[in-house]
Amino acid sequence: MKLRLAVVGAGQFGRNHCRAIHESERAELCAVVDTDPTRSAEMAALYAAQPLTDIRELAGKVDAAVVAVPTTAHEAVGVALLEAGIDVLVEKPIAVDLPSAGRLIESAERHGRILQVGHLERFNPAVMELERRVTLPLFFEIHRLNLFSPRSLDVDVVLDLMIHDVDIVLSFTGAEPQEIRAAGISVLSEKVDIANVRFQFLNGCVANLTASRVSTERVRKLRLFQPQQYLSLDYERKDLAIFTVGEGRKIGFEQARIAKDESLKLQLEAFLDCVEKRNSPKCSGPGARLTLGVALSILDKIREHSEVVSQSLASGWKQQSNPR
Repeated sequence: MKLRLAVVGAGQFGRNHCRAIHESERAELCAVVDTDPTRSAEMAALYAAQPLTDIRELAGKVDAAVVAVPTTAHEAVGVALLEAGIDVLVEKPIAVDLPSAGRLIESAERHGRILQVGHLERFNPAVMELERRVTLPLFFEIHRLNLFSPRSLDVDVVLDLMIHDVDIVLSFTGAEPQEIRAAGISVLSEKVDIANVRFQFLNGCVANLTASRVSTERVRKLRLFQPQQYLSLDYERKDLAIFTVGEGRKIGFEQARIAKDESLKLQLEAFLDCVEKRNSPKCSGPGARLTLGVALSILDKIREHSEVVSQSLASGWKQQSNPR
């Protein structure tokens, strides 16, 4: 018997989730919920689902739900669904702040429900292959650049784009950074549009992350260095190149075989597995809260840097020539 699912939020993300559920052989899209009745009706009509405007109408009608509403509503919507006995897959970031994330996690635990968070890159086939090959990461260099789009300008680039890579680095290192240095600037919005971050871990591992949503090109690349190996991953192309130092310092090259599966569908299948088997998700609530905490710490460091720059501008600082 197919699992009964609903999608809450009929925006672009919700549309993608509806399609993935509709195409799954294990799930049935039963309802689409949106506060805008026109949007919910249009989306539901595409997949022969029931259009709804109130999540309270889902109780008893579905086994699980995908939450694709604005981040500020994640806690309220997620908790209501969990309390109604519905398993939840909520888009990233888990919530707008740590207390909200904590309440979502507590609600899932109290009601014995599954809470999975949509850190989609963890289900990128190339990332999953890289995960199998990681031994002792010593250095990361990651770039995630986007062409400008008015989408998601209500949040900083750290929570919009960089959080994907923060989550990847934390999952590979299995640790929180000991030191965070960060800088960022606003260009075309009132939020931070470009950010650069440096993590230092207790074991000496270093990670440099750059994210921008005002780039002239779209880039999604991760480079990882570990003993005797350099691994280069392209998120977009879903490919992974491995360079290995062998005997006699000979360099071996391997292009990993990567299945071209869709990350969204792999994420859904993992969620359905958890719903059926009651397993803890790969992208769990506590793990997502840790990622959010580090992302918020990055924003704090960016604010500190911005204050220094503002003081310099206010004082009329000018670069001085080095004395000879």
